[in-house]
Amino acid sequence: MPIIAPSLLASNFLRLEEECKMINQSEAEWFHLDVMDGRFVPNISFGLPVIEQIRTATTKVLDVHLMIEEPEKYAEAFAKAGANILTVHIEACRNLHRNIQQIKTLGMKAGVAVNPHTPIHLLIDIIEDIDLVNLMSVNPGFGGQKFIPYTLVKIQQLRALIKERGVDVEIEIDGGVTLDNAKQIIDAGASVLVAGNTVFKSINPIETIAALRKL
Repeated sequence: MPIIAPSLLASNFLRLEEECKMINQSEAEWFHLDVMDGRFVPNISFGLPVIEQIRTATTKVLDVHLMIEEPEKYAEAFAKAGANILTVHIEACRNLHRNIQQIKTLGMKAGVAVNPHTPIHLLIDIIEDIDLVNLMSVNPGFGGQKFIPYTLVKIQQLRALIKERGVDVEIEIDGGVTLDNAKQIIDAGASVLVAGNTVFKSINPIETIAALRKL
């Protein structure tokens, strides 16, 4: 079964405590938290104070996705805020290996996110050092976008690289995941599904999460 990581970017921030309780009651294993700085992506979301509060509301995994420039400046603060997984963008890191070492030294699992235009082969020299690859299946910065079909090819390429190296790395798909395309994404080799609008805009989010788990 895939890991389901509801993206709180799509939640109702006026009802954040209730949204957290819903995820706690569901079969979702992770909370996906998108942090945007208005520089790396053309949008600003939320930051440390919100994540600190979410941490008090759940014991589930906090999967923090940094869509920011210079993530090394904030890694320690996100560790203190309660992040279990910290993902940085390959496109934002001048010294990616150093960033990964920093994240692991701080006691978190390390992820690398890649934008739709970024080829999988750029991960060859880092794949053995990380725990997760976040394949962006939309252009980062905004929720509610449509899934980019070529992502399926990239999932297969990444799964082949992981198998070749014999490493245990989660493949997370972030953007445009729906009940209609989730099975195809899983069959291609993904193991973690980030779901925003699909979960939070559904009539029954808990049932929707369960349905995603069963695909």
